[in-house]
Amino acid sequence: MRYLIGIDDTDYEDSRGTGYRVRCLGAELEVAEIGKRVSVTRHQLLVDPRIPYTTHNSAVCLVVDVAEGDYEKLVTYCRDYLLRECIPGSDAGLCIVAANRVNGELQGFGQRAKEEVLTQTEARTLSQELKLHLEGLTGDHGGIIGALAAVGLYTSGNDGRFIWSRGVREITGIQNATQLFKNTDIEEIRTVNGTHVPEDACIDVGTWPRPVRLDGRTVLLVEAVPSGIPNTWTLISREQIRQY
Repeated sequence: MRYLIGIDDTDYEDSRGTGYRVRCLGAELEVAEIGKRVSVTRHQLLVDPRIPYTTHNSAVCLVVDVAEGDYEKLVTYCRDYLLRECIPGSDAGLCIVAANRVNGELQGFGQRAKEEVLTQTEARTLSQELKLHLEGLTGDHGGIIGALAAVGLYTSGNDGRFIWSRGVREITGIQNATQLFKNTDIEEIRTVNGTHVPEDACIDVGTWPRPVRLDGRTVLLVEAVPSGIPNTWTLISREQIRQY
C-alpha cells in the first residue's frame, strides 16, 4: 500500500530544515523495515507576513510503500521520530493518507495554501471529513496546515521539486540520458518548453540535480549549453528550479 506523509514546520532559525529531517525519516523507515521510500518532494506555500514560518514556508511530502497491515506501525514511527527530532520552538504537523484516498478537495486545499492564508480549523475540518490522519506534535500545531497541503500538492501531479529520489542525489558531472533513466527514477528529460532530449544526449547535471514533478512524473528540466555544442545540455538554473 502506498502512503503519502506530509510534514511541515520541524525546524527553527538556523537548525536543519524540514527537508533534511524528512529524508532521514524515509531512510529510517527502510532500516526499520516499515516502509520503502519512493520519493521526497518540497512544496512551496504562500509567503505572507501573516503566516509564521522559519525561512521559506515550504512543506514536504514523503511517499512510501508499506506492507498491508503495517499502517499503525507507520503512524507510530513517524510520530515518535518527529517528537524526538523536532527542534524546540517548532510547530510540527504530520499528515498520513493512503495514496488512493486523495481527492479533489485535498488537492484544492493544497493549491489554496499557495495563494491564501489558511487556518488550523480549516485543515482539521477537511481532515475529519476525509477521515485522514492529521495531528500537531509540537508548539501551537500550526504545521498541520502545511502537512495537509503538501499531500494535496503532491497528488496534483504538477507541483514540487524532488529533494530525494532514487539515485538522484548521487549523480554529478556529465551524464548520458540513457544512464540517467537506468540509474535513477527520472522519467523524462526535457526543456521548459517541452522538448525532449535524445537518449544519447550528454547532460551536465552539476552537483545539484533536482527533478520536478510535472504531469505526475519525475522530470529533469534542461537547456542547451550556451556554446552550442550539438546534443549537449545543462540543467536550468537553481533560480528557475526553485519556482517549482
